[in-house]
Amino acid sequence: MKIHLSPFFRVSLAKLFWLNTFNAFLLVSASAFAQSTSGENYQITQVDAEPYIKVIKRTGKVNFRNTVNLSFKTAGFLTKLNVNEGDLFKDKELLAALDTSELIADKNAAFARLSQAKRNVERIKIMLAKKLSSQRELDDALTAVDTTRAAYRVTVYNLEKAQVFAPFSGVVVQRNTDLGEFQSPGQVALQVAALKHNLIVSVALTSEEIGFVKLNQKVQVHIARFGIIEGVISKIPAISNNLNHLFTIEVLLPETSFTRPLIVGQIAKIIIHSQSFDFVYRLPIEALNAVNNEGKALIALYKNNKPILRAFSIYKVDNEYLYLEANQSDFPLQVITQGWNKLPLISTEKSAQ
Repeated sequence: MKIHLSPFFRVSLAKLFWLNTFNAFLLVSASAFAQSTSGENYQITQVDAEPYIKVIKRTGKVNFRNTVNLSFKTAGFLTKLNVNEGDLFKDKELLAALDTSELIADKNAAFARLSQAKRNVERIKIMLAKKLSSQRELDDALTAVDTTRAAYRVTVYNLEKAQVFAPFSGVVVQRNTDLGEFQSPGQVALQVAALKHNLIVSVALTSEEIGFVKLNQKVQVHIARFGIIEGVISKIPAISNNLNHLFTIEVLLPETSFTRPLIVGQIAKIIIHSQSFDFVYRLPIEALNAVNNEGKALIALYKNNKPILRAFSIYKVDNEYLYLEANQSDFPLQVITQGWNKLPLISTEKSAQ
């Protein structure tokens, strides 16, 4: 059975079919466009011009800043030794002493000669009053008193120096003698070190790094079992080592409850943060697109609602960051740090730097 439709009705059906087909096409196109846009995701990070921060990491060893060698002035046999290596002592404490029998005898003999010289002066004065002596004899007697008094003082001094007293509160670093041994003048018996403000970490810096540090600059020091403490740079050499051309600086550790001799010799890691006068853009290393023939870094920026490439002069590169030259007055950059390799970079802008 055939159905006959009027011409008007046939035209209306054709238009309706065409509109449905067109709408379906629009839906498919929109979906495809959304998928294409989502496939071009990228991350934009604003980077400001900032002073360049130099981070210096070095490893050194904890040591004493100063040590003192203690010895006897006179010769003799060691009869007292009250400390050993590693022992702590207090200021003015007796550490060691020699046999003083001979020194005491010398002192007594010198005192006797001084007493005799004084009596001789009194005798000559009496004789001079009776005109039985002369002024010259009196002058000679007075000179003899001065001479014997000086000799007596030397014996007293030698007797005192037969004992070694602690010049400060500290610790025995090294003991070089034992009881009964004969001590020669100037022979080092004990090496000692103070406990207060006397612990340092020595580290070597290059000629470039030495320009980033200054005296009294704060430094982070990490010591095993004690964590991170804050030290200060206490010494910067004027010249480098002749062999390795490095500059060895000293970082003074603060006086705390754990900075005791037990940590001397331990390994310490120091971290120095130093700010320079140069300004840079600090970018993650993954933001680097490439390096052009002029040695400049090509960076993807988002500018005027589109991605572009721009060439920058490289200031510094480390394992984590790329530092680009900048000025203090430079505007922030909108840097495409991730996904730049999937973008159509339609233009390239040369840096004015």
